[in-house]
Amino acid sequence: MLKTALTTVFFLLLAFVNPNAAPAADKQDDKTKYETAIFAGGLFWAMAPPFKDVPGVIEVTSGYTGGKDKNPTFHDVSSGKSDHVEAVRVIYNPSRVSYAQLLDVFWKNIDPTDAEGQFSERGPQYRSIIFYMDNEQKALAESSREKLGASGRFDKPIVTEIVKASKFYDAGGPYQDLDKVNSKRTRFNIMKSISVRERFLEQIWGRERK
Repeated sequence: MLKTALTTVFFLLLAFVNPNAAPAADKQDDKTKYETAIFAGGLFWAMAPPFKDVPGVIEVTSGYTGGKDKNPTFHDVSSGKSDHVEAVRVIYNPSRVSYAQLLDVFWKNIDPTDAEGQFSERGPQYRSIIFYMDNEQKALAESSREKLGASGRFDKPIVTEIVKASKFYDAGGPYQDLDKVNSKRTRFNIMKSISVRERFLEQIWGRERK
């Protein structure tokens, strides 16, 4: 009897100290609500920054996907020796940013009419692809591609592929950000490539891209 009474008093004190505390069963890690999107649009150093600036995006990882080769390296993919493409994996909170919004960012950072690469980045390893995670993403991607094609913004057909997502390989620490690139020459070439991309996108989208 005394033990039961003391237990009741203990829990009442807890409630008094923190009346807004949620029961343990109601506490849920926000990470369980995160979703994944994967996009390929040429050099991943050019594709990562636009997504990093989007509110609701949790993490952007540069890597490789779309092929069957296991554990590809940067040299394998960038040289075209593998069957993968350079891509970015975007982890996002769908309560803050929708997949449709991410698709909008994607379209405004690529040339969807180029089947042979992107801008000064040539080869199949740099072609544009949307890798969908489920049927909902697939439907949204197809709808957005159709809408873009019908918009008349481009005078060539939209050739961006929409493909079911496969294993994504993280490119590793040294390849995640432009400031981690050690070679000055490589950094110069990357910046030159990004510059060509930016000029094209400014001509196509102008202020709509902001």
